[in-house]
Amino acid sequence: MRDLTVGGYLLCLLAAAVLVWQSHRGRAPLAPVGEVLDLVLASRAARVALVGFWWWLGWHFLVGQTVDPVIGG
Repeated sequence: MRDLTVGGYLLCLLAAAVLVWQSHRGRAPLAPVGEVLDLVLASRAARVALVGFWWWLGWHFLVGQTVDPVIGG
């Protein structure tokens, strides 16, 4: 399951890289990442929600595999 999660993260990273590359080519109707982040992170509520979401995602899929649920053995 951990390998599937890491693979999903790598796939998202690859998709983000392709979108950034497409936005800088000038032919695609995509806004550059900087402009999108300026719009999304303009409000404090969006920044708090984004940090909370990344914390939740990382805790449940990455840290959860390393913490032993059985105490004492």
